[in-house]
Amino acid sequence: MARDRYIAFPYADRFAAVQAGLPGGALPWLADMRADAIRRVRDDGLPTQRIEAWKYTNLNALVKGDYSPAAETPSSAAPRDGLLAWDADAHRLVFANGRFQSSLSEIGALPDGVVLRPLSETLADEAELVEAHLGHLAAANGNALVSLNTAFWGDGLVLHLPRGARLDRPVHALFLGDGAAGATAFHPRLLVVAEESSEAVLIESHIGSGDYWSNPLAEITLGRNARLAHYKLQDEAREATHLSHSRIALGRDSSYESFVMSAGARLSRNEISVVLDGEGAEARLLGGYMGTGDQHLDTSTLIEHAKPHGTSQELYKGALDGKARGVFQGKIAVLEDAQKTDAHMLNKTLMLSGEAEIDTKPELEIYADDVKCGHGATAGEIEEDALFYLRARGIGEDRARSMLTEAFLKDAVEQVRFAPVRDRLDSLVSGWLAAH
Repeated sequence: MARDRYIAFPYADRFAAVQAGLPGGALPWLADMRADAIRRVRDDGLPTQRIEAWKYTNLNALVKGDYSPAAETPSSAAPRDGLLAWDADAHRLVFANGRFQSSLSEIGALPDGVVLRPLSETLADEAELVEAHLGHLAAANGNALVSLNTAFWGDGLVLHLPRGARLDRPVHALFLGDGAAGATAFHPRLLVVAEESSEAVLIESHIGSGDYWSNPLAEITLGRNARLAHYKLQDEAREATHLSHSRIALGRDSSYESFVMSAGARLSRNEISVVLDGEGAEARLLGGYMGTGDQHLDTSTLIEHAKPHGTSQELYKGALDGKARGVFQGKIAVLEDAQKTDAHMLNKTLMLSGEAEIDTKPELEIYADDVKCGHGATAGEIEEDALFYLRARGIGEDRARSMLTEAFLKDAVEQVRFAPVRDRLDSLVSGWLAAH
């Protein structure tokens, strides 16, 4: 381990104490996968800021946090009042400190062949399905946080859509964090396999209270002409740490739409990697971030165009107040065979305080010669002309600033195609502005 580039993480030593209680202990392939993952963590350690991908995000607080793996018994955490009302029509799976809560969950009737279950139950009844896909996209490849999830995951979600299956109700995975008993860590795993011409909407909500560390990992595979809309609302407790990874592979003519809203946690990072591995695939990565106080909100994306006629769009917009710090690192890589690629990326940040900070680094890496690609980034304060226009019409300065900030953030929200989530995001933006 290069000590200037990686740092040892004692949390890995807790694996031996919890190993026997993790799902699938009797399955040799899974036991080997977990053992290999924890070995990688011990060998590699956590990345420091000398690693380019982590240049703007410091994990020292995670190392010093003295986190303990969540207990096998589910936490008593409960959803906030009214949180479940907005998704009344959804298939809902609720997890508390990473453990499935059947009493709060509700899975309705499903089309023939569709699997929607907690990962632990699927592993017990349909181990072949899990073995065929788990870990194939999220290989450790030097990422200690991915390895930690592979070693420590205690539960999660499996969604398998056979050919032609379409869900007429969204899937809502609600993750509750509870750090009342002390610094707690949990590592949810999401596995989505959508076969040819299937379609679904997947929603993640992350909330909680107290000091905890959530380390979720999603693996998503879309077959030919499959469609998945994947929305994530990160509104963790202010004391929490949220470090997540999503790995997505797109087949021919498939479509993936993502929106990630980051508003909670003291330290958060959403890392998304998408490979357009089929001709004509489409990826839309949208998102927003709202930070205040001393929050640190990191969004890091990689879109790799591997086949011709692929299209990708990225739009991330944020507002930062107080001493909050935002990070946006977006990279589009167009490989040699990916001719006729159309890819565009844009990051815009509104600075509401002179002490707020944004680090933005959009990148293009192009090896094909017949493409249309572009990227850009801007950061600045509210335009004085727009502010003057509203004040000249009798609107107070505070209200005028709030209106302009809301319009700025909702420009990204309005591009979400699924109306219930779009409305929920609108409410989050309005609520955040009202509180600040």
